[in-house]
Amino acid sequence: MIICIGKLNLKHYIEREMKIYTHLLLLLSFTLQSASCNAQKHKTQVVESKHVYQPIITGAENTSAYFDSLKGKRIALMVNQTSLIGTTHLVDSLLAKQLTIVKIFAPEHGFRGTADAGEKIKSGVDEKTGIPIVSLYGAKLKPDSNDLKNVDIVVYDIQDVGARCFTYISSLYYLMEACADNQLPLLVLDRPNPNIQRVDGPMLQQKYRSFVSLLPVPLLYGLTVGELAKMIVGERWLSTSKPIQLLVVPCLNYTRNSVYDLPVKPSPNLPNSRAIYLYPSLVFFEGTNVSVGRGTDFPFQVFGAPEWKGLKFKFTPKSVAGATSPPFLNQECFGYDLQNTSREFDVENNGLNLQYLITAYKNASDKKNFFLKNGFVNKLAGYDLKSQIEIELSIEEIRGSWKKGLEQFKQSRIKYFLYPEI
Repeated sequence: MIICIGKLNLKHYIEREMKIYTHLLLLLSFTLQSASCNAQKHKTQVVESKHVYQPIITGAENTSAYFDSLKGKRIALMVNQTSLIGTTHLVDSLLAKQLTIVKIFAPEHGFRGTADAGEKIKSGVDEKTGIPIVSLYGAKLKPDSNDLKNVDIVVYDIQDVGARCFTYISSLYYLMEACADNQLPLLVLDRPNPNIQRVDGPMLQQKYRSFVSLLPVPLLYGLTVGELAKMIVGERWLSTSKPIQLLVVPCLNYTRNSVYDLPVKPSPNLPNSRAIYLYPSLVFFEGTNVSVGRGTDFPFQVFGAPEWKGLKFKFTPKSVAGATSPPFLNQECFGYDLQNTSREFDVENNGLNLQYLITAYKNASDKKNFFLKNGFVNKLAGYDLKSQIEIELSIEEIRGSWKKGLEQFKQSRIKYFLYPEI
């Protein structure tokens, strides 16, 4: 069973937006006819109009939709540093309302979001609140029945970036299975997807399924976590046959055309919007001998290697919080600077940029050792991208191999939309 709390009505939404646009046109006409009036006064009127700027309200911030349903319940949370209501952590907000939190589940990077990528997280106790923390990125990836003992409801509130290999959605999947197995309701507090306009990449092939490619979706899937959770249930992707009671609190004032700049880093090496937009295209380098700038002030905004000495741009990875042992530690790397790449460029192209990986492979002097021996690039891609690069297929040929599955996914996901496209 899926329940959407406060779901938007598309017809009413469009009618409301048309009223807004009409109001704006009237304001513009009035301004042009009253040019002799003080221009600043009119600017203030437009800015202060309640219809012009309506800030996006996340599911967590939509407290009236779910706070009452948590009263008297023993609550388990899957949260991290992105789980905020304004500037206050969800944990602190719930405790301030005298709600009972019995457990915190920690994903990759940990509850505070400071651990390195791939670093195993230990279970323990939160020093500030005394609440037990159970790691789901260490000895196990899925809560067991003992973890959910004495729990009445589970809440998921983590900021996603819309890329399949970003492991928070894998943790969501296993949490959903655990809730179904233990017949516990799961409340998903939805958050905007900063890559929601982009649907692109290969569909996952079962042979390459892993924690970094767990769900049968393209690399860029264009859904919020609430919509994705609905799709997981609707398409019956869970391995358990038991039903799940899924409740979704949607964002307000949000559409599929909205631009959303994250107020906090979703992980240590995605410090800004540019990195978040470049991440899906540069993540393939994690399976190669090329650096993406981990250990610098601009991770996932550059790429290079020590051997590319003919290139002018250079950087030297250092040991820093969130990247204590980055590739090519303390070695000077030469490569490409993408810090001036505009977000609009990527949104307009609406897809992955394979040219970065192809250029790097062509630059490699030792092509046999360009890809890591562990085959990680194919796990990230969800299919055999390595072979396509090695036989030097064109971008058009590579993208052509995705086309059928991608088009099918674009259609099948529509019925799970919570937000309209204007």
